[in-house]
Amino acid sequence: MLTRQISLSAPIFLFIYLFQEAAMNQFKLPGGGFSLFVIFALVWAILSTPEIAALTGFAAGIMMDMAQNSDGPVGQWTLIMILVCYGVSYLGYGDGNISGNPIGVIFFVVSANLASELLFIASGALLGVTVGSFGQVLITLLGNSLWTLVVAPIVLPVFSFLHNFVFETRSA
Repeated sequence: MLTRQISLSAPIFLFIYLFQEAAMNQFKLPGGGFSLFVIFALVWAILSTPEIAALTGFAAGIMMDMAQNSDGPVGQWTLIMILVCYGVSYLGYGDGNISGNPIGVIFFVVSANLASELLFIASGALLGVTVGSFGQVLITLLGNSLWTLVVAPIVLPVFSFLHNFVFETRSA
C-alpha cells in the first residue's frame, strides 16, 4: 500500500515542483511573492499523518535545496521542512476541526509558511548566510504571508483532491 501511495504522490510532487520552478518563479510580485510548492507541501502535511508529513517535508526540502534560486547551504531547507511539516501535522492530526475545516487549514498553512521563513532566517544567520536589512526581511515576510493567504484558498480544493486521490483506500 505504501508503494502505491509513493508511486502516485511522487509524480504529483515533481509536477508541482517543476511548475513552481518553470512558471511561478517568473512572476515578480510585490513583497516577495509566494511559493506554490511550499503551500502544496504544507497542505499535504496537514492532511496527512505525522509520519507521512515528515516524509513529505524531507522530499519537499530536498527539492527546495536543489532549486536554482535556493540561498544557503544544501540541507537547510530539508531540515526546516521536516520540522515544519511534522509540526503542523502533529498539532492538527486527529483534530477534525483543523483538517476538516478549510479555514483551519489556511490558518495552519499561513502560520507554517511564516514559521518556515523565520526558521530559514534564523538558521541562515547561524550559518553565516546574508539575508539583507531588517526592513527588507520584514517586507518579504509580510508579503510572503499575505500572498500565501491569498493563494492558499484558491489551490486548497485541488491539493485536497490530489491528497484524497492518493490516500483514499475505499473502493468505489
